[in-house]
Amino acid sequence: MANLLPLLAAAAEHGAEAEPAALGLAPGAWVALSMIVLLAVAVWKKAPAMLTGMLDSSIAEIRKELDEARTLRAEAEALRKEYADKIANAEKDVAAMLEHAKHEAEAIVAKAEANTTDVIARREKMAQDKIAAAERAAIADLRAKAASAAAVAARGLIKANHSAAADKVLVDEAIGGM
Repeated sequence: MANLLPLLAAAAEHGAEAEPAALGLAPGAWVALSMIVLLAVAVWKKAPAMLTGMLDSSIAEIRKELDEARTLRAEAEALRKEYADKIANAEKDVAAMLEHAKHEAEAIVAKAEANTTDVIARREKMAQDKIAAAERAAIADLRAKAASAAAVAARGLIKANHSAAADKVLVDEAIGGM
């Protein structure tokens, strides 16, 4: 850098700007020439064919992925439809089960009502039978007490109204009647 400063100062004194030049060509010409050479080498090495080949393979890969995506979408739609059908069938099955359960519950309630009616009728009959038996027992007891009271009363009357002599007459009559 130290060497460049005196040169720049000298150039500034002369008032002329110095343009670099190589082999007599301006810098813009060298850029254009290098681009032409680069493009010629690219065409000579078949770079456009290679680029189009890479693009074609990328396009083929993208098409393949799109086809796979379409296939996956179709499979997903089929699965969605299948599960929607399963859900609909399950809802129908649930409705049928509920209806069946309602009918069974109604049948159980009807059977329980019938059984309850039968039990009530049997218990009513048993109660009536117990009442009738209690009435018969009360009547039999009352008759037994009445017979006992009548026997006691008859004994008392017989004792009071009959004597040994009267009994002898009655016994002789009974024997004579035989």
